[in-house]
Amino acid sequence: MSPLLILRVHADLRLGLGHVARALALQEAWRALGGEACIAVSGDDRARRVGGGRHPFLDQPLPCGAIYLGEAIHAPLPEEWKTRAAAVLVDQWDTTAPFLQALRPLKVAVMEDDTDAHETADLLFQPFLEGVRWPDHPVKVVGGRKVRPYETTSGACRVVRGSNFIVVDKAALELRPKRVPLQPLAVHKLLVTFGGSDGPNLAQKAFDTLAQLAVEDRWRGACTLLAPNGIQGTPFPGCTVVKSLPGLTRRIPEFDAIWCSAGVTLAEALCMGIPATVWGQNERQHTILADLALANGCFDLGVGPEADLAIVREALAQWLGPEGQDNRQEQVRDGMVLVDGLAASRVAQELWRLAECPA
Repeated sequence: MSPLLILRVHADLRLGLGHVARALALQEAWRALGGEACIAVSGDDRARRVGGGRHPFLDQPLPCGAIYLGEAIHAPLPEEWKTRAAAVLVDQWDTTAPFLQALRPLKVAVMEDDTDAHETADLLFQPFLEGVRWPDHPVKVVGGRKVRPYETTSGACRVVRGSNFIVVDKAALELRPKRVPLQPLAVHKLLVTFGGSDGPNLAQKAFDTLAQLAVEDRWRGACTLLAPNGIQGTPFPGCTVVKSLPGLTRRIPEFDAIWCSAGVTLAEALCMGIPATVWGQNERQHTILADLALANGCFDLGVGPEADLAIVREALAQWLGPEGQDNRQEQVRDGMVLVDGLAASRVAQELWRLAECPA
């Protein structure tokens, strides 16, 4: 019998649909191993759509099962699903020890946690929060099992860390260039997106920044700006404002660079060799982005809601122009090393081993 994996996610104005996008990538990798998957989602109307079996970005049904649990982020999983499933992956940023304990007797895995709650789980994936660079060797034997440097324990929970577990859509791997692409002298086509909900309304601040650069004749490129909440002001020449961009993953390679926040879109851009400049939507996101920037995967502009736009304009003008070419070229090279596009299969394999472990 094919083991059933439940992907427990949440979607609302604050979290957006990034966790749902990651669940869609993981369910595909899990089914490729021979398993069955179900997305169990809580949250607002977008979550209700996913729970009703509709794709969040396309007008088509989901490729796997789905269930809507209600608006509460810690809504419990129905008992009938706990008896049917082999394991559950909780991927919704905010979690608690009681919430994870209530998922028993399922094997429990967690995606990203900066609290102690995961210590009640069996497995924790930490692609970002404990640093993105972790080597594979040297291997040491602990309790008769080979352990690599990216692996550790926290309480009774096994923890795997680093960028090898940054999940992207399968399309990003398919579109990944065979060689590191050469950067143009200046960025001619820029994509700006801070998620399908853009809770902090960063799109407006980005628009104001780029409009001023255009007025000052410091950047002459074209940009496509995703602004789900709309924009105040008249788009400057070369600026196209849209509320959504269906099939976003496959559109990213059309651009010379991207300005975004933390999330699946950033990971996909790195995988496909598109240089990225980033704004954290909050301090927690900025911690992630700072680690990626230290590994030279992106250009960090700080915390977006608190940004001094005059300082941002100066930094952005340099990065978009000829002076930033070498920097962008190095970021492409290092970003593609960080995100190789194979993480979904690695995560699925770790979950498969977990599901097979005796209780």
